[in-house]
Amino acid sequence: MYPALAVLQTLKNKDADILWVGGEGGMEADIVRRAGLPFRAIPAAGVHGVWLRRLPGNAWKLTRGIAAARRVLRAFQPDVLFFTGGYVAFPMALAGWRIPTLLYVPDIEPGLALKSIARLADRIALTAEDSRRFFGGTADFLVSGYPVRTTLTQWTRESARQALQLADDAPVLLFFGGSKGARSINKAVLRHLEGLLDLAQVVHISGRLDWEEVQAAQRSLPAAAAARYHAFPYLHEKMGAALAAADLVVSRSGASTLGEFPAFGLPAILVPYPYAWRYQKVNADYLTSRGAAILLEDADLWGKLLLTVQALLADPLRLKAMRENMQALYQPEAAARIGAALLDLGERKHS
Repeated sequence: MYPALAVLQTLKNKDADILWVGGEGGMEADIVRRAGLPFRAIPAAGVHGVWLRRLPGNAWKLTRGIAAARRVLRAFQPDVLFFTGGYVAFPMALAGWRIPTLLYVPDIEPGLALKSIARLADRIALTAEDSRRFFGGTADFLVSGYPVRTTLTQWTRESARQALQLADDAPVLLFFGGSKGARSINKAVLRHLEGLLDLAQVVHISGRLDWEEVQAAQRSLPAAAAARYHAFPYLHEKMGAALAAADLVVSRSGASTLGEFPAFGLPAILVPYPYAWRYQKVNADYLTSRGAAILLEDADLWGKLLLTVQALLADPLRLKAMRENMQALYQPEAAARIGAALLDLGERKHS
């Protein structure tokens, strides 16, 4: 969702008429409307990797989604379709198979839905060259980089620390598990909290699932330690501040790590989510192979988190090298490149 918003920001002054089509329920509609974009919802559900008892219902929802997508396309009459993944992409792609299509692949390895849509795409934008090996055929590829929102990168280290009430004279650790949080990361942080606070200030974005437990742990801290612990269930407008203020981040390795961490030159300890398809592991391997991050298995968090953080903070030369290697991966023109490709596809339809 956020890469698409970054791309659409570049089209606001291009006289482009935009409609966002998303799934029913969830946070998507609110976030898109807050960005000032019109939103339409259609039924959508996965049919791959779901329990057998849910498969008939999801297949019926997919059928309804295709019919709803056709109605949206007849009413809006788009010149080009833009997909970044999600359940909605599949019914929209099937309904609009005759319309010029650009597909953006945020992760290094595309998921099944994106691989399916790739067969219908006129052009495929990739975060990194490494993604080419996951596609067959002779697709028209654009290695664009990962689009990062300008609202995220507007923060400086100084303004970020001020906004989050962080001291200037102590390192900052950021723990983040994604919009819903990561229970194993949260549990490991709380287990080692006092030891972590002896090393640095901690910004902990827990998600709402464990928020009550996080608040209880915060209340139990001595006053001096509590002043160094900055916990939030989630950050919207200030997420960029958390990234800009941090000296080191511990997080899952979803697609955003490929763009947002490089944008801030932020060294990372990556903990791939172990219960889903391997795409998070592939993302982590991409960053670790370039010396920008280190990998910590989810099963090792409980025993190794504190020691791993301690070793990195005690080695400023290694942190500096990781920071430089991460910064070297940043492609600030990614959103503009994809936006230009969308306009080009739309113009081809009328040429």
